[in-house]
Amino acid sequence: MAQDKETCVIVGAGGGLSASLARLFNAENMSIVLAARDIQKLEGLKEEINCDLVQCDATKIDQVESLFAHIDQISGAPSVVVYNPSARIRGDITSLDPVETKLAIETTCYGAFLVAQQAAIRMTKNGCGSIFFTGASAGIKGFPNSSVFAMGKFGLRGLAQSLARELQPKNIHVAHFVIDGGISSELRPDPGEQTLLNADEIAKTYLHFYRQDRSAWSWEIELRPWVEKF
Repeated sequence: MAQDKETCVIVGAGGGLSASLARLFNAENMSIVLAARDIQKLEGLKEEINCDLVQCDATKIDQVESLFAHIDQISGAPSVVVYNPSARIRGDITSLDPVETKLAIETTCYGAFLVAQQAAIRMTKNGCGSIFFTGASAGIKGFPNSSVFAMGKFGLRGLAQSLARELQPKNIHVAHFVIDGGISSELRPDPGEQTLLNADEIAKTYLHFYRQDRSAWSWEIELRPWVEKF
C-alpha cells in the first residue's frame, strides 16, 4: 500500500504515556495505531483522535505478526513504533512465583523483541524508520525485591542498545527512554510540586527524538522529576 502520511504505532497502549504520545503524534498529522490486550479501554481515545485500535498480546508471535500485517494493509510501513508494555512483580527471590516471573519477563522484554523484529523487517525494506523502547530506572540498576522487573528492563535496554548499533547504520533510529520516576495520572495526581513526571512532557521528548537529524541521533535519554534521586 502506498504511504501518504507518517504512521505511529504504539504497542501496549493505555491511558497514560501512550495516550499522551498518541495525541501529540496525531497533532503532527500522523496516522495513529494503538495496540493493546484490552482495546475497550481505548475507545474514548479513538473517538478523540480517530485512531485505529488493534487487539494484540505482544508476547504472542502470531498476534504480533497479525498486528503488522494489519498495519501493512491500512497504512504501509510504520514510521515510528513505540514499545510500552511492562510487568512488575515485587517480592524476595525465595517467594517469587516462577510462572508469573516468566510471564512478566515476556511482557517487558520478549514482546519488545517480537515487535522490534516485525518493525525492522519493514523499516529495513523501506530504508527508514524509528523504533522506541520505554524503559525504567530498573533497567539501569536493580533494586531489592524487584529482580523480576530488573531482569525485564535490563533485557529491554540490552535489546535497544544492540539494535541501535545494528540498525542505525541502515537509517533506522533506535532509542531507549529511561523513565526514572512515577508518572502523574488521574489516579496518581501530582501534588503540585512537579515531583512526578508529566506524561505530556515525556511525549515531547519522544517526538524530539523522532525529529532528530540523523547527523546527531541519540540512542538513550533519562527523564526524571527534579527531586528524584539518582
